[in-house]
Amino acid sequence: MLRRILIAIAVIGGIFLLFKFCDFKKNDDEDISYNTNLIQQQILNVGKLVVTEGHFSEVITYKNQQKYLLDMLSFEKKALVIVNADVTVAYDLHKMKYDIDEKNKTITIISIPKEEIKISPDIQFYNVEQSKLNPFTGDDYNKINKSVKANLAKKIEKSSLKTNAQNRLISELSKILILTNTMGWKLQYEGKVIESEKDFGKQIKL
Repeated sequence: MLRRILIAIAVIGGIFLLFKFCDFKKNDDEDISYNTNLIQQQILNVGKLVVTEGHFSEVITYKNQQKYLLDMLSFEKKALVIVNADVTVAYDLHKMKYDIDEKNKTITIISIPKEEIKISPDIQFYNVEQSKLNPFTGDDYNKINKSVKANLAKKIEKSSLKTNAQNRLISELSKILILTNTMGWKLQYEGKVIESEKDFGKQIKL
């Protein structure tokens, strides 16, 4: 009789422990699923267009000369060109690729989109001088526009605009880092664990 009671208690205890284990396993799976959903939502929130704007001005003197009769006759055209340009440097984080490893609690950023630079120049012509044998044509305006954009691109490289844009990019990406640190997950990029904004800066070559 006592033996049957002990067996019954053991069976009940085993069933109780089994339910407890299953409940623990269920809660653990639910936590992982919740954490993953939270991370995905944060990445979606970060996934936007990050835009940094700047303004540049420059003055160009454009000259062109046409020569005739063995260079004995020449006809010159010239103009003062004043340029005001709005420039944007943008990162479209909708294009960012990443992988979520639930088992190892790791997020890997696979690729970050390159910056997109848009130059919108407003070109004004002053003191225009030309002749009927050497007038301004569409080809001149195309050359001027091409030269203006090339000069502006050099100015942008020397300015702080791209660096400011990268700082804004890192600020957005750090929102993912803060969440992963809070939840005990790891964040990786280009094979290295990212632990601070400074690490992002090193990897993005700031």
